[in-house]
This record gives sequence, structure tokens and C-alpha cells, in this order.
Amino acid sequence: MKKRISSRGIILEDNCIVAMFRRKIKDDGNIKEYYVIPGGELEENETLEENVIRELKEEFSVDIKILGYLGVEEDEKNKTHFFHCKKTNGEYNLGGPEKERNTKNNYYEIIRLGLDKINDVDISYKNMIEKAVNGEYL
Repeated sequence: MKKRISSRGIILEDNCIVAMFRRKIKDDGNIKEYYVIPGGELEENETLEENVIRELKEEFSVDIKILGYLGVEEDEKNKTHFFHCKKTNGEYNLGGPEKERNTKNNYYEIIRLGLDKINDVDISYKNMIEKAVNGEYL
């Protein structure tokens, strides 16, 4: 089975990570709330760097500069690459498919999550966030 390859960008500002807050309300009323690092699937003939730049422009409406490559996380279905990024232009505004799919039951919001709150919330790849904080590039 071919793995889904994607890139994600970790933006740190003022002791916070800029992340996507998600709330899904299922048909049975169950609510799932979590945070995600922005990014998405690699397109044909696109480099990993071009991928993360495009995805952050689409999802967050900002231009970024890549500060460093943090590494890759892999499971049976996905191969996800991580970059430490800095916003260079624009204001954070929800865009792309996330904006189109945003409803009360499938909610997306760009938020600043304090780094001191990381261990209190459901966010994946905490190890990569820590690498970005410490500037541990490969």
C-alpha cells in the first residue's frame, strides 16, 4: 500500500504554537475536540518545502519562511514531514477546504495555543513541537 506523504508547518510566536482547533460533533452528540499542526498532502511534482509553503498559504492565508527541517513521523498509512516555519506576510485567516467545510458540527479555528498548555490538550506530534522550540533541525 502506498503511503500518504504530507508536510506540516510548526509556527511558534510569543510562547505559543499557531495551530488549528477542531471540534467535531457526531450524529450521536459526542464531541471530539483537538488541535492540529497545519499542513497537507504532497501534490505531484511538488517538493516537501513547496508543499508546506502552499498548505500554510491555503489553510492560514499567510506566507512563511522555512527555518529548518525537524524530521519525519511514519506509520502504516502516512509519512509526515515537519518544518519549523515563521510567518513573513499576511494575517491568519481560515482558507481552503477547511473554510469551505467549516460548520457548527465540523468546526475549524486558527488559534494560538500556549506552549505551557501542550500537555493538557489533544495535539499530535508534541515531540516535533519540542524540536521546533529547541531549534533541533536535521
